[in-house]
Amino acid sequence: RIPIRFERATRTRGRNSTLSSIMENLFLKIVAGEIPSHKVYENDLVYAFLDINPLSPGHTLVIPKKKYKTLDEVPEETAAALGAALPKIAKAIMKATECKNYNILQNNGKIAHQEVPHVHFHIIPKPSKDQGLGVGWPSKKLQNGEELAKMITAAL
Repeated sequence: RIPIRFERATRTRGRNSTLSSIMENLFLKIVAGEIPSHKVYENDLVYAFLDINPLSPGHTLVIPKKKYKTLDEVPEETAAALGAALPKIAKAIMKATECKNYNILQNNGKIAHQEVPHVHFHIIPKPSKDQGLGVGWPSKKLQNGEELAKMITAAL
């Protein structure tokens, strides 16, 4: 069994090249059944399983079966399938854990804390202040909002 957070735990031991190759296709191996998982949901495009290093009971990863490194690479059909699966799985987790509060987290790129280069969403129950995801939010004042909104709109 290869822990999802294996890369972080062993980075200081000088195994980056081995770890990179393990992490590169970790989720594909899970989907293929080459690495065991506790599957909670599956359809043609989406696979969901319990995180083996959960922040709280019910912490689940939801992934596209095909590998895309970041969310902007995901085709619309797969994105729609992920979008439909997330609330369905979240409802099931909340029912199973009797937890009403939760976070959905999705990171893109190493400096954004993405450890496995395969798009994945975390559904993380938040049963108490001390359990689940802890979030810092160092907000700033919006600068050049009108100009930025126009640039984003033009890029769509």
